[in-house]
Amino acid sequence: MSETALSVSHLSFAYTGTPVLSDIRLDIAQGDYVGLVGPNGSGKSTFIRAILGLVSVPPDTVRILGIPLERFADWDKIGYLPQQINHINPFFPANVEEIVRLGTVCRKGSAAQNRGAAVFRALSLLGIEDLGKKMIGELSGGQQQRVFIARAVVNNPSLLILDEPTAALDPDTRERFYALLQSLNREQGTTIILVTHDIGTIGRYAKRLLYLDKQVVFYGGFDDFCRSDEMSKFFGDYSQHIICHRHDTDHQHGND
Repeated sequence: MSETALSVSHLSFAYTGTPVLSDIRLDIAQGDYVGLVGPNGSGKSTFIRAILGLVSVPPDTVRILGIPLERFADWDKIGYLPQQINHINPFFPANVEEIVRLGTVCRKGSAAQNRGAAVFRALSLLGIEDLGKKMIGELSGGQQQRVFIARAVVNNPSLLILDEPTAALDPDTRERFYALLQSLNREQGTTIILVTHDIGTIGRYAKRLLYLDKQVVFYGGFDDFCRSDEMSKFFGDYSQHIICHRHDTDHQHGND
């Protein structure tokens, strides 16, 4: 298997002639934890959709685990949480276990009992194992979000992509969620791409920062970001300080 989880080369994209992404080039190594940030309209979600093949890109523009996107077939190795669905039909006929089990449909030859164990493990990781038989429409927004996160991690994916996953979570659940991601990254080697608006908090958790604004403004380690005079001029001293202070504080406590 390739040591590169994701490779992007000369990726550009436009909607009805309006450029959204321009010449994106980057490599994400296996085991990396990348915080993807940028202003509204910067192309973050389009970038995620492009690397997952949800929008059309030219051949060999994107490689996942060393395989060109157009030939990639091992989707059970990819966990994906799209932006939260704000309106779920309260009468949608599926309970929590059934929703999470949908994340196992790519498994080849997996026995039913193994899938059941994977579902229970995912629910336990998110602290919602007691909600398994509840109908999805009966849950609060935060509970629903935890269900969809569980669906994203149920296959123990090699690459986990999360688009604004903490928007509906209360502070305690958010901290538990970040701790879960750290455990997946450090103990299981899961590669994580986390899209977030919370540029101050992400410095406590991610190993690398990808700042996107239709093009790559910065991609690298937080230490490099914090030492960069160019980034200080781009963001301003205060914004750079907020990111770096959170990162440095966490580093001093041995969590970098």
